[in-house]
Amino acid sequence: MSRPKVLTSLLTATLGLGLAATLGAAPASAADTAKVDRAVVAYAGSAAEAKANQAFFDAVVKSVAEKRAATPGAAAVTVVYSAANAPSFRTQIARSTQIWNSSVVNVRLVEGGNPDFTYYEGNDSRGSYASTDGHGNGYIFLDYRQNQQYNSTRVTAHETGHVLGLPDRYSGPCSELMSGGGPGTSCQNAQPNATERARVDQLWRYGLASAFKN
Repeated sequence: MSRPKVLTSLLTATLGLGLAATLGAAPASAADTAKVDRAVVAYAGSAAEAKANQAFFDAVVKSVAEKRAATPGAAAVTVVYSAANAPSFRTQIARSTQIWNSSVVNVRLVEGGNPDFTYYEGNDSRGSYASTDGHGNGYIFLDYRQNQQYNSTRVTAHETGHVLGLPDRYSGPCSELMSGGGPGTSCQNAQPNATERARVDQLWRYGLASAFKN
């Protein structure tokens, strides 16, 4: 399996987010060492996961600053993904991409070669998650069983929200995408709310300094 390029420093800390091991390795190989994203499980979160979320967010912010510096005149930062390793979820990934691209203006997700991050699918008792090996390599893993229990597009959009810099908020309402599985399996919302949309746009527009103001 080829090893895709990962968004510079973007995926350098595992989030209770949703990405696990080096991109060139199978997700299962990182199961014992990755910190897990319980984002779409009815779960309150732990202090360790909150710390991992912050570390992941910090890495995203750093990457934002670097990308903006490289393309200062660009209308939006383009983040490229690959769905080749998650064929069962192509529809959900496409919907998630459409949701985010229609919700924000300063970052755009596109599928293509030489991807910044990759989606994978399979079985994992931890559910769907984002994880990294701490060296800039990571991916979004979509768990079969969890995607049968919860709205699958919500799961995918939630995990993608981590790539865009949003942390988990398990105690939030169904109307909040990053509340993940907190509202329960009946929650069908796959759209980020106004606050989440504004946060992503702020991050990808202003980069490092502004992102740390809030």
